[in-house]
Amino acid sequence: MRVFLTGATGFIGSHVIPELLAAGHQVLGLTRSESGAQALRAAGAEPLLGTLEAPDTLVAGVEQADAVIHTAFDHDFANFVANCEKDRRVILAMGEALKGSNRPLLITSGVGMGALQPTDVAREEVFDADSHHPRAASELAGEALLQQGVNVSVVRLPQVHDTRKQGLITPYIAIARAKGQVAYVGEGGSRWSAAHVSDVARLYALALDRAQPGLRHHAVAEEGVPLYQIASTVSAGMGLPLVSLRGDPEVADYFGWMAMFARTAMVASSAITRRRLDWTPTGPDLITDLAAMDYTAID
Repeated sequence: MRVFLTGATGFIGSHVIPELLAAGHQVLGLTRSESGAQALRAAGAEPLLGTLEAPDTLVAGVEQADAVIHTAFDHDFANFVANCEKDRRVILAMGEALKGSNRPLLITSGVGMGALQPTDVAREEVFDADSHHPRAASELAGEALLQQGVNVSVVRLPQVHDTRKQGLITPYIAIARAKGQVAYVGEGGSRWSAAHVSDVARLYALALDRAQPGLRHHAVAEEGVPLYQIASTVSAGMGLPLVSLRGDPEVADYFGWMAMFARTAMVASSAITRRRLDWTPTGPDLITDLAAMDYTAID
């Protein structure tokens, strides 16, 4: 198939490209720059210039493809709500171009969408359409398209990592550097699910080849890594003191926009996904990558 891949030069998308090529697909990759276009050509993909801010440029890619994988997302978390709304518009625009065909559209969401309560283990069969979480906008767009006959399925992401990036832990490291200490909330007992980027990329390729309307896949290798373990590993790697924050004012002052995530458990199961896609994660675990990092090289 000829696959249109958004986010093709990004952390996850750049790892998805070789998986798609190895499976015999052609890749048309979205990029916003000529330097990105050069990188895509070097990776064996064909570039398409466009941006999330201009959904019409993405529609041009959809019209040239047999299938679409949407990994692009604006990761300016200080404007998280607006960026989730932008993602909704992009998904709807691409889906509109897919109507009347069975061409698959694989969109991206977060594992938190699979939990009805904050303490629940997120599961693939669960989606709270009434959720107040901003990221629900992406899956609501997918559900709307599904009702209109579009072949939409979802990959939900945990903290995706290697020794360069680790999802929300990357800005967490930047905050720690700025504050001069590594903090966690309370006892640090909340847990975050995680998966190595190589395993996540392989899951996207498997999910595309076995695409069925309405399926939700969890790209989860570790159901939940305790935040205390994450914080203590980062503290040792950065050579900064480890502290516990217990009052709301000090949590908000330290974490800023990230406070809502620092208090939240994001535990998720991938049992259904593993059976459905015959997917077995093999990459390093989160703590191994955090311990192996060169923290002086992280912005």
